[in-house]
Amino acid sequence: MKFPLISDIASQSVVTIDISASIGEALDLMLRKNHRNIIVIDGFTFKILTIMDILNIKTEGLSLDASLMSLSLSEVPTITKEKNVLDTLEYLQNSIEHICVVNPDNTLFGLVTHTDISSNIDPDTLMDNYRLKDLLKLGRRMKWVGPKEVTSSLLEHMMNGIFDNVVVVENMIPIGILTTKDVMRLIKNDEDLEREVECFMTSPVETITREASIKEALEFIKDKHFRRVVVVDKENKLSGIIAQKELISLTYSKWAMLMKDYQQELTELNKILESKNKEYQTKASTDALTGLYNRHKFAELYLSSYTSMVQRDNKMSFILLDIDFFKKVNDTYGHNVGDQVLIQLSHILQRTLRNIDIICRWGGEEFVILLPTADLTTGMNIAQKLRTNIENMNIDTVGKITASFGISEVQTGDTMEDSVSRADKALYLAKKSGRNCIKTQKDL
Repeated sequence: MKFPLISDIASQSVVTIDISASIGEALDLMLRKNHRNIIVIDGFTFKILTIMDILNIKTEGLSLDASLMSLSLSEVPTITKEKNVLDTLEYLQNSIEHICVVNPDNTLFGLVTHTDISSNIDPDTLMDNYRLKDLLKLGRRMKWVGPKEVTSSLLEHMMNGIFDNVVVVENMIPIGILTTKDVMRLIKNDEDLEREVECFMTSPVETITREASIKEALEFIKDKHFRRVVVVDKENKLSGIIAQKELISLTYSKWAMLMKDYQQELTELNKILESKNKEYQTKASTDALTGLYNRHKFAELYLSSYTSMVQRDNKMSFILLDIDFFKKVNDTYGHNVGDQVLIQLSHILQRTLRNIDIICRWGGEEFVILLPTADLTTGMNIAQKLRTNIENMNIDTVGKITASFGISEVQTGDTMEDSVSRADKALYLAKKSGRNCIKTQKDL
């Protein structure tokens, strides 16, 4: 048995649109093809238009007649069709859900998604004895509301990237669900978002019991074309939500165990899965308060990103930021309010940064951000956008806050400590220069 090539699993039925098209044309295409995202072709560069972009368009009051060129769309990473499925895991474990597959001449061959990977796993190798109830503590954060909740308040959570769906319950029994696909239709039809969510939710909710196996859950997802399973107990009350990605990760673990005779490829797979399984077993990869990566996980991701940078001859930058006068916030308003400031800042970072960027709570009020494919100039532009968004943020009780930034560009031969040290010196300079500003290694 061999791991399949990318060309064997990639979907060639890709929904694409040229960047010269209008936003309205793109939205019509998304609805017609029943897609949450479509690929935007910009020469030999591939970008993605997502439901989150559509939400921002609605919020900012942009015209649907405007060109896609007016949007700041995320670039989709590419992989050549000769590579095999192992090469996709590096991307998929870093929250990237799409990879464009290209021909030798860099033209688009197809697209690889989580679904393509899961569809190419032999069902007989899935984990028949692993129950969903054992996974619920690992499931993604979820939000549930009553049917009378105002829809606009839920969209704000979606825009902040906190949730991509909301379950509507009565007495904790799921009666409906609002997903990003439903949101697309609301925006397209210019619905009144001040109406109750029960007016727009998809109902009834298709659920699966917490006693079901991972095999049954994956078959359910593939059959229904869902991205998640809503799990209920014996009384049909909501137990949790588990994402397709979490199920796939465990499926790969089982697949690896059954392939011990194929030592060369198994060794490569195990290196990837060891850290993945450790994340699930110890829950040690994220900061408990903000949900961002912690130092341990960030160090691991830095090494993999650095390897990719060297192999692909790319650039990579590093941002260290610190909330100005944060001690004063804690002393004046208390640590509970200080925690809320940290949480809201983490949401700003997640909403502003690109999908490929890696964010970590470094400690206290310090955060670090790794920017793959970004040189120092790009890093400065991203930092400036972050600085402005933080300055414009209004926080309950506290009001306005600011942050100072230090930026370094990762050099070949750098350790993570080297990058941190240069960014830290630049951050110190930014604080000496009056705070609420950006300094780089060039300023040292």
